[in-house]
Amino acid sequence: MPMNFETVEVTTDFLIVGGGMAACGAAVEAAYWGKQHGVKVTLVDKASMVRSGAVGMGLSAINQYIGVTKGTNTVEDYIKYVKYDLMGIARDDLVANIARHVDSSVHLFDKWGLPFWKDDEGGYVNEGRWQLMINGESYKVVVAEAAKNALGMDNIYERVFVIEPLLDGDRIAGCVGFSVRENKFYVFKAKAVLAAMGGAVGVFKPKSTGEGMGRSWYPPFSTGSSAYFTIKAGAEMTCQEVRFVPVRFKDAYGPVGAWFLLFKSRATNAMDEEYMATRRSELANWGKYGAVKPIPANLRNYLGMLDQFEGKGPLFMRTDEAIANLAKKYEGDEKAFKKKMKELEAEAWEDFLDMTIAQALLWAATNVEPEKGSSEIAATEPYFIGSHSGASGAWVSGPEDLAGGTDYFWGYANMTTIKGLFAAGDASGASSHKFSSGSHAEGRIAAKAAIKFILDNNTQPNVDAAVVEALKAETYKPLEIFEANKGYTTTPEVNPNYILPKMFMFRLQKLMDEYVGGFSSNFSTNTKSLNRAMELLTFLQEDSDKLAARDLHELMRVWENKHRIMQAESHVRTVLFREETRWPGYYFRADYPKIDEENWLCFVNTKYDPQTKEWSVFKKPVLNLFNVD
Repeated sequence: MPMNFETVEVTTDFLIVGGGMAACGAAVEAAYWGKQHGVKVTLVDKASMVRSGAVGMGLSAINQYIGVTKGTNTVEDYIKYVKYDLMGIARDDLVANIARHVDSSVHLFDKWGLPFWKDDEGGYVNEGRWQLMINGESYKVVVAEAAKNALGMDNIYERVFVIEPLLDGDRIAGCVGFSVRENKFYVFKAKAVLAAMGGAVGVFKPKSTGEGMGRSWYPPFSTGSSAYFTIKAGAEMTCQEVRFVPVRFKDAYGPVGAWFLLFKSRATNAMDEEYMATRRSELANWGKYGAVKPIPANLRNYLGMLDQFEGKGPLFMRTDEAIANLAKKYEGDEKAFKKKMKELEAEAWEDFLDMTIAQALLWAATNVEPEKGSSEIAATEPYFIGSHSGASGAWVSGPEDLAGGTDYFWGYANMTTIKGLFAAGDASGASSHKFSSGSHAEGRIAAKAAIKFILDNNTQPNVDAAVVEALKAETYKPLEIFEANKGYTTTPEVNPNYILPKMFMFRLQKLMDEYVGGFSSNFSTNTKSLNRAMELLTFLQEDSDKLAARDLHELMRVWENKHRIMQAESHVRTVLFREETRWPGYYFRADYPKIDEENWLCFVNTKYDPQTKEWSVFKKPVLNLFNVD
């Protein structure tokens, strides 16, 4: 690998970092306002936008649609749903701001050609109260094309991995990154930056190993870059202790939402006991959250886990029963019955083919016929995701009309505590259940606010050339380490002078799994385990200086791991700080096994000082802005 890397400088006004749903929403909105005010907008993505982000493989449903025009749902209804599902920990202002704008994003998807399921009157088909069914294999392709058309390809840089922020005092000044295909080092200079680089997978040990390694529910190329970028910039973070553990079809992580909401299927243990019924009394131990409908996702998880801990597993989705029940009304008319059964069977398979093709392949490989037999479901390993049922991300300002005059507002919607640095999608915290459509809407919200910030602060921040050169040297150091030491051993994978990224990742995943409540420890941890995790993370951080790479692809893996370990450390510190169990089913503090509303109905926030490398962890109040308690 030659060590001569060209430096490419790109100067713009507004820089969007990421290519997922939030970034695509931001691109469309920023292009609209930018053209009106002469603001240059640029987007940089680690991947190719058409298949980038959590929706890259496709999606079988849009999970946030308020439908306020029907008069059945309100923004307040959605805030209540989100707040209860997160056991009381959510930002009313952020959730409301997304909820009141999300329908317009969904209508744009329809306009752009995304195939929606439609009823006989031409209306959307709901999967549940907030969910719409789509034929979504090309969901991301449709949304990305709109973003590309809005910005123009001259303003888009693909396959460039942004790794570090650039600062000018207390203001963001841009970022640096490298091409994963060419020998080019990029320096992006901007007046405002939007972080929208996704959540994190691979921090905990995955259940899929061997030939299945890399198979996960959340996309494996989301490696904590949003958290790393905002933390390293010095931004205040929130909900870093909240991880998400979805229950999915076992091994291939196929979606269960359609089966629960559309097919009305039951989930049972191996004895055909419906744990949501037999374990119902357990819900009383979790205060008012155990009495709400729908039951919070983590509590639903927990009831199934209790059965498995008692040896009543595996758990099953009763797909055959659900399909039979839906076809029952056609009994007596053999032709109509067969037609309906065939239709339901096709819908069952399509649910996977739209978004999790691996599950369809696994069903086929293991002779599963959903209309004839049940299929296993199981809890996955933990993920960090601010857009689904998790909440981790940056602490961002709310909009003035909802949050003005409170501690939730400091100038521009979705701006972090660093001037000019905005966050959306998985990068912004405390605003769960925005999913794909809400992330797109939040990207639009953040982009419009960023354009306003630029017009109010229309000077180009300074970028220190010496800092850039130091970051360039640090970026490519893993290549130099490998070149200098590769001859020391006959097998390059084993060398006392460096560590390769795969081995580094295994170490991180092992310690997080065993000490911080991964699946092998039944999602349980305690103070002693967490302190041991911090000790091992310190050793691993030291060893990160010896990460080595043999080529550009492996260099990308090096930096993905550097990003993951920052997400891991922030998680351990905040789980240690919150002395209660608020989210059983996501993690369980064995030494503090109960929920503590008096002391811990609050946000746990963190701040990292890039200069001293010291962390602070502290509480922030949950404000009840919409009388949703």
